[in-house]
Amino acid sequence: MKTDLPTPLVSTPASAWPRRQFLGAALAAPWLGTAAPSALAAGEDLSKVTLRIGTYKGNWRALLTAAKLTQTPYKIEWRELNNGVLHIEALNGDALDLGSGSEIPALFAARQKAQVRFIAVVREDLNNQVTVARKDTAIKTIADLKGKRVGYVRATTAHYFLSKQLAEAGLSFSDINAINLSPADGLSAFDRGDLDAWAIYGYNGQIARLKYGARVLKTGVGYLSGNFPIYANPKSVADPLTQLAITDYLQRLRRAYLWANQNYLDYARAISVETRIPVGDLIELWNNRSEDFDLRPVSDKVVTGHQEVADTFQKLGVLDGPAQVATLWDRRFEKALRPA
Repeated sequence: MKTDLPTPLVSTPASAWPRRQFLGAALAAPWLGTAAPSALAAGEDLSKVTLRIGTYKGNWRALLTAAKLTQTPYKIEWRELNNGVLHIEALNGDALDLGSGSEIPALFAARQKAQVRFIAVVREDLNNQVTVARKDTAIKTIADLKGKRVGYVRATTAHYFLSKQLAEAGLSFSDINAINLSPADGLSAFDRGDLDAWAIYGYNGQIARLKYGARVLKTGVGYLSGNFPIYANPKSVADPLTQLAITDYLQRLRRAYLWANQNYLDYARAISVETRIPVGDLIELWNNRSEDFDLRPVSDKVVTGHQEVADTFQKLGVLDGPAQVATLWDRRFEKALRPA
């Protein structure tokens, strides 16, 4: 499928960087799963490799920049695509090498047998995935949502965790007045009082709490896996040199996430530059996080959890048939990402 992509931003390659300096920097990072990037250990020249990487505002590009890990032995073309579906479409159309998103777009990729693989997972905060109620309602629990106007975003993590929370309370979507709205439209509806409650993710939940005094009923903790897959182009992971570049990039990204856990203020400033979200709001989200960042290899538990999401969405009618996800999970980077 053809996808219009923004003009790429190209990072500066480190092909001319002194070898001693590069290896010294790599070996000085104790949190890296392996002593040095596999590409250099193999003695390969990656200067002619270009990785086309999908990013979100305030995501990988800002993270690597803040962590000072952008001097790669290959080129990077950053392509800003601000939802996981677009990342999948671009990968399927051979317009990207790497992308990312939640487990949900990956379900549709599996159902449609798209040309995409899932090669690792990022662990992220689940306390910013929330079901909230307006402060002027009597709603105190999920059970109180019966008969109420509840906003959500169909075929997203919000759809999934809301369904699980309702089931736990003995309810289903048929017991509420479920209203499918985009995040922006949902925030406007919540502000106007057109919704009694809202299942939402990310910064919009923060706005609902801070600006409108929303009451948090439940977070995504215990309902979502916390795994956000890294998507890859099968052609890219099959090419030996590109695979080495991807290995280096994944290791570098893991180092950056672990750096951010200890230096979140610096990362928050980089996020704010791209997103215009106030640094203070980002810090508050971070202080209330469910867990630290990490980047982990594929495991049986990761695949099993993803299949559970697929089965739930089939029951909800989001998928038009079964989606078997296991065949799209690729473990070839498992050794390189294994903690020391």
